Amino acid sequence: MDISILYEDGYLLAIDKPSGVVVNRSENVSSQTIQDWAEDKLNIKNQDTRNNKSNFYDRAGIVHRLDKETSGILLIAKDKITFLNLQDQFKNRTVKKSYFVLVHGNIAIRKMTIKVPVGRLPWNKRKFGVLPYGRNAETRILVRHHYEDDKANRYSLIEAIPVTGRTHQIRIHLKHFGFPVVADYLYSGRKVYREAIKFCPRLFLHAYRLQFNHPETSESKSIEKELPLELNQVLEKLKLVD
Repeated sequence: MDISILYEDGYLLAIDKPSGVVVNRSENVSSQTIQDWAEDKLNIKNQDTRNNKSNFYDRAGIVHRLDKETSGILLIAKDKITFLNLQDQFKNRTVKKSYFVLVHGNIAIRKMTIKVPVGRLPWNKRKFGVLPYGRNAETRILVRHHYEDDKANRYSLIEAIPVTGRTHQIRIHLKHFGFPVVADYLYSGRKVYREAIKFCPRLFLHAYRLQFNHPETSESKSIEKELPLELNQVLEKLKLVD
């Protein structure tokens, strides 16, 4: 598996996860995962996990999650102490994450915050949605640019900053307010998805910035990875409006 390392030191590494690659192994995944790659990279296979109070070995040091279809920055710890420190930072919401997202529609308000609860849909276990009894979820939205295609359909390129970390949170929040993510086969609807993949071959969701405190030095560390080539090519097919 060809994985690009964005940053590495004696305690952790940050990789650029490609779209289409699953992060963690499961019974339903037969392809190679980031977890497989991390085990080889860190040489932590066949470790004795008895009396292990963390799931460092079970997760091969992978600190957080990215959806299979999402690309971008993923943190991996090299030891248990670093792993627990970074997990605590995510739990305490001191890690700042930013995503580039292209959505259908013209978002007129340049800056806003979406706060609606999300949870797993009882009638479809593969999907999540806005539910009154769901978990609190908050996403901050900054509109970067507006685009238009040759049929006068409008799109908005936004920076999404999730304050909480619920599964599919950004995708659900944007869909709920009428701005589904481009090429989102789960939440945009079949017709919209079929049209979108004609010019966008994958989900337009990319984790481009991650800021955290280094577990050893406590200094603020910011890692960035701009849009991958295939997403830049999508934007080149559209007309920049503003």
